Amino acid sequence: MKLLFVSIGLLGLLAVALTMNVVRLRRKKRISLGDGGDKETLAAIRAHANFMEFVPLGLILILTVMNLYSGPIAGILAAALVVCRLLHAGGMLGFVGQGRFLGAAGTVLVFVVASILVILGALGGKPF
Repeated sequence: MKLLFVSIGLLGLLAVALTMNVVRLRRKKRISLGDGGDKETLAAIRAHANFMEFVPLGLILILTVMNLYSGPIAGILAAALVVCRLLHAGGMLGFVGQGRFLGAAGTVLVFVVASILVILGALGGKPF
């Protein structure tokens, strides 16, 4: 359970970091709304937006897995989601080569595994 909660906390901190990065760039480049046509700001906005598009559903799936199975399984999925979202954000912002691809692919894999576990659990066919 501890891994699950630590991972959720880390995702919250990553959301704050991505938000503050957008704020920092907009202030630095004097952009009040949107990206102002600046590629670096656009990348920061998309890294933040992509995080906000995927993480809430991911956490709903993972917390549902926790309710159907156990904390350790959910913790592993949550930790994987943290790694994937860090890779994706790092790739979007130019810090991690291939990070965008690896993070996106990993996030999809976490979603697939969690979704299948939820469906099986709901139908009574728990694999473990």
